[in-house]
Amino acid sequence: MRYDRTASKRPVNMTLNEDLVRQARGLTSNLSETVEILLARFIEDADARAAEQERQIAAHIAASEAFVQTHGSLADEFHDL
Repeated sequence: MRYDRTASKRPVNMTLNEDLVRQARGLTSNLSETVEILLARFIEDADARAAEQERQIAAHIAASEAFVQTHGSLADEFHDL
């Protein structure tokens, strides 16, 4: 996970489902640390999804450019109209 683990901590007010909090407290002795880990994973996953989307866009652009190089632009058909 890419974040500064030594950064200072600060209180954050959140509104969470009471039942979820109760259940989570039964599963972890440090709810704040658990939420911090989950938040870091959420950000990491979001970054990975964004990078994959950028990769797909770049691949689409490259494929489109290769098509135009091989077959010409579809607009060329209407150039002289």
